[in-house]
Amino acid sequence: MAKTFLRILATALLITGFGLAQAEQGKTVAITQIVEHPALDAVHQGVKDELAAQGYEEGTNLTLMHESAQGNSAIAAQIARKFAGEQPDVVVAIATPSAQTMAAATRNLPVVFSAVTDPVGAKLVESLDAPGGNITGVSDMLPLERHLDMLLRVVPDAKRIGTVYNPGEANAVALVELLEETLEKRGLTLEKAAATKTSEVLGAARSLSGKVDAIYLTTDNTVISAAEAVISVGERAGIPVFAADTATVERGAVAAMGFDYYDLGRQTGAMVARILEGASPADMPVETVDTLELFVNPGAAERMGITLDDDLISEAAKVVGSK
Repeated sequence: MAKTFLRILATALLITGFGLAQAEQGKTVAITQIVEHPALDAVHQGVKDELAAQGYEEGTNLTLMHESAQGNSAIAAQIARKFAGEQPDVVVAIATPSAQTMAAATRNLPVVFSAVTDPVGAKLVESLDAPGGNITGVSDMLPLERHLDMLLRVVPDAKRIGTVYNPGEANAVALVELLEETLEKRGLTLEKAAATKTSEVLGAARSLSGKVDAIYLTTDNTVISAAEAVISVGERAGIPVFAADTATVERGAVAAMGFDYYDLGRQTGAMVARILEGASPADMPVETVDTLELFVNPGAAERMGITLDDDLISEAAKVVGSK
Protein backbone atom coordinates (compact mmCIF):
# COMPACT_ATOMS: atom_id res chain seq x y z
CA MET A 1 0.00 0.00 0.00
CA ALA A 2 2.77 2.39 1.00
CA LYS A 3 4.72 1.61 -2.19
CA THR A 4 1.62 2.17 -4.32
CA PHE A 5 1.02 5.52 -2.65
CA LEU A 6 4.61 6.58 -3.20
CA ARG A 7 4.42 5.64 -6.89
CA ILE A 8 1.22 7.68 -7.29
CA LEU A 9 2.80 10.61 -5.47
CA ALA A 10 5.93 10.43 -7.59
CA THR A 11 3.86 10.31 -10.78
CA ALA A 12 1.81 13.30 -9.65
CA LEU A 13 4.94 15.29 -8.90
CA LEU A 14 6.36 14.46 -12.32
CA ILE A 15 3.15 15.53 -14.03
CA THR A 16 3.00 18.72 -11.96
CA GLY A 17 6.63 19.45 -12.72
CA PHE A 18 6.01 18.92 -16.42
CA GLY A 19 3.04 21.27 -16.28
CA LEU A 20 5.10 23.93 -14.54
CA ALA A 21 7.84 23.54 -17.10
CA GLN A 22 5.32 23.95 -19.87
CA ALA A 23 3.90 27.06 -18.19
CA GLU A 24 7.39 28.48 -17.81
CA GLN A 25 7.96 28.06 -21.53
CA GLY A 26 4.99 30.28 -22.31
CA LYS A 27 5.34 34.06 -22.56
CA THR A 28 3.10 36.91 -21.50
CA VAL A 29 2.82 40.17 -23.43
CA ALA A 30 0.74 43.06 -22.10
CA ILE A 31 -0.50 45.77 -24.49
CA THR A 32 -1.57 49.20 -23.25
CA GLN A 33 -3.26 51.52 -25.76
CA ILE A 34 -4.19 55.14 -25.04
CA VAL A 35 -7.36 55.13 -27.13
CA GLU A 36 -9.15 53.06 -29.76
CA HIS A 37 -9.21 54.47 -33.28
CA PRO A 38 -8.43 52.81 -36.63
CA ALA A 39 -4.71 53.65 -36.78
CA LEU A 40 -3.89 52.48 -33.25
CA ASP A 41 -6.20 49.48 -33.55
CA ALA A 42 -4.21 48.51 -36.66
CA VAL A 43 -0.99 48.69 -34.62
CA HIS A 44 -2.52 46.37 -32.02
CA GLN A 45 -3.56 43.85 -34.67
CA GLY A 46 -0.17 44.05 -36.37
CA VAL A 47 1.63 43.25 -33.11
CA LYS A 48 -0.56 40.19 -32.54
CA ASP A 49 -0.17 38.93 -36.11
CA GLU A 50 3.60 39.34 -36.11
CA LEU A 51 3.96 37.50 -32.82
CA ALA A 52 1.90 34.66 -34.29
CA ALA A 53 4.10 34.67 -37.39
CA GLN A 54 7.15 34.43 -35.11
CA GLY A 55 5.71 31.34 -33.41
CA TYR A 56 4.01 32.93 -30.41
CA GLU A 57 0.39 31.83 -30.60
CA GLU A 58 -2.15 33.15 -28.15
CA GLY A 59 -3.58 30.36 -26.03
CA THR A 60 -0.73 28.01 -26.86
CA ASN A 61 2.60 29.49 -25.79
CA LEU A 62 1.53 33.12 -25.43
CA THR A 63 -0.77 34.96 -23.05
CA LEU A 64 -1.88 38.37 -24.32
CA MET A 65 -3.34 41.11 -22.14
CA HIS A 66 -4.80 44.25 -23.68
CA GLU A 67 -6.16 47.40 -22.01
CA SER A 68 -7.36 50.67 -23.56
CA ALA A 69 -7.34 53.90 -21.55
CA GLN A 70 -10.20 55.32 -23.65
CA GLY A 71 -8.25 58.55 -24.08
CA ASN A 72 -7.93 59.13 -20.33
CA SER A 73 -4.40 59.70 -18.99
CA ALA A 74 -5.42 58.78 -15.43
CA ILE A 75 -6.71 55.42 -16.65
CA ALA A 76 -3.49 54.96 -18.65
CA ALA A 77 -1.53 55.41 -15.41
CA GLN A 78 -3.73 52.82 -13.66
CA ILE A 79 -3.14 50.34 -16.49
CA ALA A 80 0.61 50.97 -16.28
CA ARG A 81 0.66 50.28 -12.54
CA LYS A 82 -1.41 47.13 -13.05
CA PHE A 83 0.93 45.78 -15.71
CA ALA A 84 4.00 46.68 -13.63
CA GLY A 85 2.55 44.61 -10.80
CA GLU A 86 1.70 41.63 -13.01
CA GLN A 87 5.24 41.44 -14.42
CA PRO A 88 4.64 40.23 -18.00
CA ASP A 89 7.65 39.38 -20.15
CA VAL A 90 7.18 42.46 -22.33
CA VAL A 91 4.82 45.44 -22.31
CA VAL A 92 3.78 47.06 -25.59
CA ALA A 93 2.77 50.71 -25.19
CA ILE A 94 0.82 52.11 -28.12
CA ALA A 95 1.09 55.92 -28.47
CA THR A 96 3.03 58.46 -26.42
CA PRO A 97 0.79 58.86 -23.32
CA SER A 98 0.69 55.10 -22.73
CA ALA A 99 4.44 54.83 -23.23
CA GLN A 100 5.13 57.67 -20.80
CA THR A 101 2.89 56.23 -18.08
CA MET A 102 4.49 52.83 -18.55
CA ALA A 103 7.96 54.37 -18.31
CA ALA A 104 6.97 56.04 -15.04
CA ALA A 105 5.61 52.77 -13.64
CA THR A 106 8.64 50.52 -14.18
CA ARG A 107 12.38 50.68 -14.66
CA ASN A 108 12.84 46.95 -15.03
CA LEU A 109 10.18 45.50 -17.32
CA PRO A 110 11.04 45.53 -21.04
CA VAL A 111 8.76 48.05 -22.78
CA VAL A 112 8.34 48.37 -26.54
CA PHE A 113 6.50 51.50 -27.67
CA SER A 114 4.75 51.98 -30.98
CA ALA A 115 3.29 55.03 -32.76
CA VAL A 116 5.40 57.43 -30.69
CA THR A 117 6.49 60.44 -32.71
CA ASP A 118 9.32 61.88 -30.62
CA PRO A 119 10.62 59.28 -28.15
CA VAL A 120 13.60 61.44 -27.14
CA GLY A 121 11.46 64.53 -26.55
CA ALA A 122 8.98 62.39 -24.62
CA LYS A 123 11.92 61.27 -22.42
CA LEU A 124 11.40 57.60 -23.21
CA VAL A 125 14.93 56.97 -24.52
CA GLU A 126 18.29 58.68 -24.21
CA SER A 127 18.83 58.58 -27.96
CA LEU A 128 17.35 56.85 -30.99
CA ASP A 129 20.53 54.87 -31.66
CA ALA A 130 21.19 53.87 -28.04
CA PRO A 131 18.02 53.84 -25.91
CA GLY A 132 20.06 52.91 -22.85
CA GLY A 133 17.30 51.61 -20.58
CA ASN A 134 14.37 49.22 -20.50
CA ILE A 135 12.50 50.92 -23.35
CA THR A 136 12.76 50.92 -27.14
CA GLY A 137 10.26 50.77 -30.00
CA VAL A 138 9.05 52.11 -33.33
CA SER A 139 8.56 55.82 -34.03
CA ASP A 140 5.93 57.24 -36.38
CA MET A 141 7.70 60.56 -36.92
CA LEU A 142 5.98 62.26 -39.83
CA PRO A 143 7.71 63.32 -43.07
CA LEU A 144 6.19 66.80 -42.88
CA GLU A 145 7.98 68.16 -45.95
CA ARG A 146 6.45 65.48 -48.15
CA HIS A 147 3.05 65.98 -46.55
CA LEU A 148 3.17 69.69 -47.31
CA ASP A 149 4.28 68.98 -50.88
CA MET A 150 1.13 66.89 -51.27
CA LEU A 151 -1.13 69.51 -49.66
CA LEU A 152 0.23 72.33 -51.81
CA ARG A 153 -0.08 70.22 -54.92
CA VAL A 154 -3.82 69.99 -54.22
CA VAL A 155 -4.25 73.55 -52.89
CA PRO A 156 -1.37 75.50 -54.50
CA ASP A 157 -2.60 78.91 -53.34
CA ALA A 158 -2.84 77.95 -49.67
CA LYS A 159 -1.12 80.44 -47.37
CA ARG A 160 -2.70 79.72 -44.00
CA ILE A 161 -2.83 76.15 -42.74
CA GLY A 162 -4.93 75.21 -39.73
CA THR A 163 -4.50 72.34 -37.31
CA VAL A 164 -6.30 71.05 -34.23
CA TYR A 165 -4.16 69.57 -31.47
CA ASN A 166 -4.09 68.57 -27.81
CA PRO A 167 -1.60 70.82 -25.96
CA GLY A 168 -1.47 68.25 -23.15
CA GLU A 169 -0.05 65.48 -25.35
CA ALA A 170 3.72 65.57 -25.82
CA ASN A 171 3.48 63.85 -29.21
CA ALA A 172 1.04 66.50 -30.46
CA VAL A 173 3.03 69.46 -29.17
CA ALA A 174 6.25 68.22 -30.74
CA LEU A 175 4.55 67.77 -34.10
CA VAL A 176 2.86 71.17 -34.06
CA GLU A 177 6.14 72.91 -33.22
CA LEU A 178 7.88 71.10 -36.06
CA LEU A 179 4.96 71.82 -38.40
CA GLU A 180 5.10 75.52 -37.59
CA GLU A 181 8.84 75.65 -38.29
CA THR A 182 8.40 73.79 -41.56
CA LEU A 183 5.62 76.11 -42.72
CA GLU A 184 7.60 79.24 -41.81
CA LYS A 185 10.46 78.08 -44.03
CA ARG A 186 7.99 78.04 -46.92
CA GLY A 187 6.53 81.44 -46.09
CA LEU A 188 3.29 79.91 -44.81
CA THR A 189 1.55 80.43 -41.48
CA LEU A 190 -0.02 77.99 -39.02
CA GLU A 191 -3.30 78.66 -37.24
CA LYS A 192 -3.60 76.44 -34.14
CA ALA A 193 -6.77 75.38 -32.36
CA ALA A 194 -6.51 73.54 -29.04
CA ALA A 195 -8.67 70.62 -27.92
CA THR A 196 -7.76 68.88 -24.66
CA LYS A 197 -10.39 66.16 -25.13
CA THR A 198 -12.40 64.69 -27.99
CA SER A 199 -15.55 66.63 -27.06
CA GLU A 200 -13.66 69.87 -27.74
CA VAL A 201 -12.48 68.92 -31.25
CA LEU A 202 -15.60 70.15 -33.04
CA GLY A 203 -15.47 73.60 -31.42
CA ALA A 204 -11.74 73.89 -32.11
CA ALA A 205 -12.26 73.00 -35.77
CA ARG A 206 -15.09 75.54 -36.07
CA SER A 207 -12.77 78.25 -34.75
CA LEU A 208 -10.61 77.77 -37.86
CA SER A 209 -13.45 78.62 -40.28
CA GLY A 210 -12.69 81.78 -42.23
CA LYS A 211 -9.10 81.82 -41.02
CA VAL A 212 -7.41 79.06 -43.03
CA ASP A 213 -7.14 77.77 -46.59
CA ALA A 214 -6.68 74.13 -45.58
CA ILE A 215 -6.60 71.99 -42.45
CA TYR A 216 -3.86 69.45 -41.76
CA LEU A 217 -4.31 66.85 -39.02
CA THR A 218 -1.25 65.26 -37.44
CA THR A 219 -1.33 61.92 -35.62
CA ASP A 220 -2.65 63.58 -32.45
CA ASN A 221 -4.66 60.80 -30.79
CA THR A 222 -7.26 63.12 -29.26
CA VAL A 223 -8.03 64.73 -32.60
CA ILE A 224 -7.86 61.59 -34.74
CA SER A 225 -10.33 59.92 -32.39
CA ALA A 226 -12.81 62.66 -33.39
CA ALA A 227 -11.62 63.23 -36.97
CA GLU A 228 -15.20 63.16 -38.29
CA ALA A 229 -15.89 66.38 -36.37
CA VAL A 230 -13.10 68.20 -38.23
CA ILE A 231 -14.18 66.69 -41.55
CA SER A 232 -17.76 67.88 -41.02
CA VAL A 233 -16.47 71.43 -40.49
CA GLY A 234 -14.36 71.16 -43.64
CA GLU A 235 -17.38 70.09 -45.67
CA ARG A 236 -19.62 72.86 -44.32
CA ALA A 237 -17.01 75.61 -44.64
CA GLY A 238 -15.40 74.45 -47.89
CA ILE A 239 -12.00 73.90 -46.25
CA PRO A 240 -10.03 70.87 -47.53
CA VAL A 241 -8.95 68.59 -44.70
CA PHE A 242 -5.72 66.59 -45.08
CA ALA A 243 -4.39 63.95 -42.72
CA ALA A 244 -1.08 62.46 -41.69
CA ASP A 245 -2.46 58.92 -41.47
CA THR A 246 -4.10 57.10 -44.34
CA ALA A 247 -6.91 55.64 -42.20
CA THR A 248 -8.40 59.13 -41.83
CA VAL A 249 -8.82 59.39 -45.61
CA GLU A 250 -11.26 56.51 -45.43
CA ARG A 251 -13.14 58.49 -42.79
CA GLY A 252 -13.51 61.53 -45.07
CA ALA A 253 -10.22 63.46 -45.35
CA VAL A 254 -9.15 64.56 -48.84
CA ALA A 255 -5.74 62.89 -48.92
CA ALA A 256 -2.86 61.57 -46.85
CA MET A 257 0.63 60.37 -47.55
CA GLY A 258 1.53 57.99 -44.77
CA PHE A 259 2.50 54.52 -43.80
CA ASP A 260 0.27 51.65 -42.92
CA TYR A 261 -0.14 51.48 -39.14
CA TYR A 262 -0.71 47.75 -39.43
CA ASP A 263 2.82 47.47 -40.87
CA LEU A 264 4.03 49.61 -37.97
CA GLY A 265 2.44 47.05 -35.63
CA ARG A 266 4.14 44.17 -37.44
CA GLN A 267 7.48 45.94 -37.08
CA THR A 268 6.76 46.47 -33.38
CA GLY A 269 5.82 42.82 -32.96
CA ALA A 270 9.14 41.76 -34.47
CA MET A 271 10.97 43.83 -31.84
CA VAL A 272 8.86 42.23 -29.10
CA ALA A 273 9.77 38.77 -30.39
CA ARG A 274 13.47 39.60 -30.26
CA ILE A 275 13.14 40.63 -26.61
CA LEU A 276 11.20 37.46 -25.81
CA GLU A 277 14.15 35.58 -27.27
CA GLY A 278 16.64 37.38 -24.99
CA ALA A 279 17.52 40.73 -26.60
CA SER A 280 17.80 43.80 -24.37
CA PRO A 281 15.83 47.00 -25.16
CA ALA A 282 18.88 49.05 -24.14
CA ASP A 283 20.81 47.68 -27.13
CA MET A 284 18.00 47.92 -29.69
CA PRO A 285 17.91 51.20 -31.65
CA VAL A 286 14.55 52.89 -32.12
CA GLU A 287 13.16 52.01 -35.54
CA THR A 288 11.20 54.12 -38.03
CA VAL A 289 9.05 53.43 -41.08
CA ASP A 290 10.26 54.60 -44.48
CA THR A 291 7.63 53.35 -46.95
CA LEU A 292 4.88 55.89 -47.67
CA GLU A 293 1.63 55.42 -49.54
CA LEU A 294 -0.73 58.03 -50.99
CA PHE A 295 -4.44 57.67 -50.24
CA VAL A 296 -6.96 60.02 -51.86
CA ASN A 297 -10.69 60.55 -51.52
CA PRO A 298 -12.09 62.37 -54.59
CA GLY A 299 -15.61 62.42 -53.14
CA ALA A 300 -14.42 64.11 -49.97
CA ALA A 301 -12.52 66.65 -52.06
CA GLU A 302 -15.68 67.57 -53.95
CA ARG A 303 -17.63 67.95 -50.71
CA MET A 304 -14.96 70.41 -49.57
CA GLY A 305 -15.06 72.44 -52.77
CA ILE A 306 -12.03 71.19 -54.69
CA THR A 307 -11.24 68.64 -57.40
CA LEU A 308 -8.30 66.24 -57.37
CA ASP A 309 -6.40 66.10 -60.65
CA ASP A 310 -6.20 62.85 -62.55
CA ASP A 311 -2.41 62.60 -62.21
CA LEU A 312 -2.61 62.65 -58.42
CA ILE A 313 -5.37 60.06 -58.40
CA SER A 314 -3.38 57.78 -60.71
CA GLU A 315 -0.42 57.92 -58.31
CA ALA A 316 -2.48 56.86 -55.30
CA ALA A 317 -2.03 53.46 -53.69
CA LYS A 318 -5.71 53.64 -52.78
CA VAL A 319 -8.57 55.73 -54.13
CA VAL A 320 -11.31 55.75 -51.53
CA GLY A 321 -14.74 55.29 -53.07
CA SER A 322 -13.50 53.66 -56.26
CA LYS A 323 -14.59 50.17 -57.21
